[in-house]
Amino acid sequence: MAKVRAAVVGGGIIGLAVARELLHRIDGLELTLFEKETRVAAHQTGHNSGVVHAGLYYTPGSLKARLCLRGVTLLRQYAQEKGVRYEECGKVVIAHDSSEIARMNAIFERAVSNGVPDVRLLDGGAIRDIEPHARGVAAIHSPRTAIIDYVAVAEALAGDVGAAGGRVRLGTEVVGLESRAREAVVTTSRGTESFDLVVTCAGLHSDRVAVLSGESRSPRVVPFSGDYFLLQPERSSLVKGLIYPVPDPRYPFLGVHLTKRIDGRIMLGPNAFLALGREAYTRRDWSVRDTASAIGFPGFWRFARGNVAAAVREARTVLSAEAFVREAQKYVPDVCRADVTRGPRGIRAQAMNADGSLEDDFVITGAHRVIHVRNAPSPGATSSLAIAEYVVDEALARATG
Repeated sequence: MAKVRAAVVGGGIIGLAVARELLHRIDGLELTLFEKETRVAAHQTGHNSGVVHAGLYYTPGSLKARLCLRGVTLLRQYAQEKGVRYEECGKVVIAHDSSEIARMNAIFERAVSNGVPDVRLLDGGAIRDIEPHARGVAAIHSPRTAIIDYVAVAEALAGDVGAAGGRVRLGTEVVGLESRAREAVVTTSRGTESFDLVVTCAGLHSDRVAVLSGESRSPRVVPFSGDYFLLQPERSSLVKGLIYPVPDPRYPFLGVHLTKRIDGRIMLGPNAFLALGREAYTRRDWSVRDTASAIGFPGFWRFARGNVAAAVREARTVLSAEAFVREAQKYVPDVCRADVTRGPRGIRAQAMNADGSLEDDFVITGAHRVIHVRNAPSPGATSSLAIAEYVVDEALARATG
């Protein structure tokens, strides 16, 4: 019997989880994972806040809601198995004033519908029992929301792939992908190979890789940068866990919040503004191709016209560290500008449709021999092991359908 040959494109946490799942599910599988960088977890996996989301916000029944809850369980178990640090530091979602209470209550009802464990409502006084320096009129407390080192998880997954006989080919960029009747042909910077099944998990470049195989260019990835500030270590006691605002429907992005990292440092942020490159991790980075792709996309301008107020808010925090800190002070008044230093930057692979709407849920497309993970925003890392289960189920069903 001929062996099944499979390839995964992308060495972030989702691609690695998919590779591991394929090796577990298909006996005798010959698997190759292609990653264009010289290390795994080089992009979104290695530039996020490290939060393990409990599933508060997501539409009941959506892929996000279903796979986040399953993903938390799998991720916690995997961290224990591999000795990766995992801390249930808890999260409060704070209503800053009475105008936000109705929206906060709606999130609480959604969290209950999604089966988020141990979630409860707090009045203003009870907030200080959880976060002594935080202020607000009411809050949701999610004690099981956690933090983790996602790079360590990705490295453990890569180790599992290698131990199971898979090949992780770093420094190998996929430049061509063709789905044929009996095989899928992958062309890389090092040559061409044929496979029975290909799953792409290309993150910031997911749309471009999908187009290689004849898929639609929509949804288009439009990159948004997110800047963080770090509290000075001696001021870390101002925050015990995770302090978030109530989402405002006027804005497509959450806004500045305060997040404990697994190393104990406290991050403020992120904001969100159009990035000048899909890998523009410093203010000096710029990609002509990526910028032209974003501003030449009609969907971006439709999105921009509908979100002028959001752009103004985010621009203030991009241009002024003081404005950035003022957003955090709404929830922790004791934070001041002198307490913070500029921290890392992440890039969000925001999938956007031609009408300017944002893709909110996970998006899996493709058929037969080639499957694409087109959109896996937060809680993508949290859900990675569950996304892998789902994607492999889909891939096997389509390959035999």
